[in-house]
Amino acid sequence: MRIATRGSALARWQAAHVAALLAANRGGKAKIVVVETTGDRDTTSPLHSIGGKGVFCKEVQAALLDGRADIAVHSAKDLPTITPDGLTLGAIPTRGEVRDCLVGSSLLDLAPGASVATGSVRRRAQLYRHRPDLVFHELRGNIATRLGKAPDFDAIVMATAAIERLGIEDEIDAPVDVMPVETMVPQVGQGALAIECRADDDATISLLQRIEHRASARRVHAERAFLHELGGDCSMPAAAHARGGVDGPIEIVGFLASEDLTRSHQLRLVGDDGEALGAELARTLRSALLAN
Repeated sequence: MRIATRGSALARWQAAHVAALLAANRGGKAKIVVVETTGDRDTTSPLHSIGGKGVFCKEVQAALLDGRADIAVHSAKDLPTITPDGLTLGAIPTRGEVRDCLVGSSLLDLAPGASVATGSVRRRAQLYRHRPDLVFHELRGNIATRLGKAPDFDAIVMATAAIERLGIEDEIDAPVDVMPVETMVPQVGQGALAIECRADDDATISLLQRIEHRASARRVHAERAFLHELGGDCSMPAAAHARGGVDGPIEIVGFLASEDLTRSHQLRLVGDDGEALGAELARTLRSALLAN
C-alpha cells in the first residue's frame, strides 16, 4: 500500500498512523510517498491569496490520479468539499482533539491591543468577535516554525491536535489555553483525517472501510455539507462542529463572518440528518449575515 502525504512532521505522523491502522486490520505493509505541495513551497503568502487550503491537497491528489500512490492521507480540515473526478473519500478514522488553543496567553489575560498571530481568517473572525481590540498578524509555516515565532507575539493560535500528535506539549515554554468550542468553533473537519483513494479501486475502498469510525465520519460529513453549501473552501471565515453518535440526533454549531470580519453570527441546530442539517445551518447563517 503506497500512501501519499505531505512531507511535514505532522503529515508524516498522520500517514504513519493510518499505516498502523491498516496493518492492524490485515492491510499489509505500507510505503510513504512524500509529495511537496504549493502550500509547502510558499510558506509566507496568506492562504487566501494562493488558492485557499486546497493548495495543501492538489499535488497529493495528483499522486493518486497518476498512479504513484494507492491512498492519500489529508488533514480533513485542509480538504476542499469538492472531490476531483476519479477520486473518492474512502474513510475517516477516529477523530482526535478538535479544539484550538492560544499559545502564549489565555484569551482572558491578553492585554488590550495585544498582538495575536494566525494565518486563519476563521480564527481571526472569532477572536475579533470576543476581542475587537486585538491586533492580528500573519502566521504561516509548519508546526515547529509557527511555535518558533510565538515569542514575537503576545499569543499565536494553533490546533491542539497538532501539538498532541507530535507529542511536544512539554517542549512549549509558554502558557497554552485550550479554548472551548463555544468560544472558538473549530475548522470543518479539524482533528480528523481524511483518506482518499481512486473511485474505481474497490479493493482499497473495502480495506479503508475497516478503519472508518462511523460516528466521526457522520460528524465530519455534516460539517463538510455546511462548508459545501457556502460554496467556499477551508479558508473562509466560517466554522462548524458536529456532535452525535452513529444513529439518532446530531448537533451542529456553526459560525460565519463577513469578509471584513466585523459582522458574524453563531448558531446551533439539532436534527437527524447530519448533511441536511449542515446545509440548513449554512443557509440560515448566510441569510442572517446578509440581513444586517
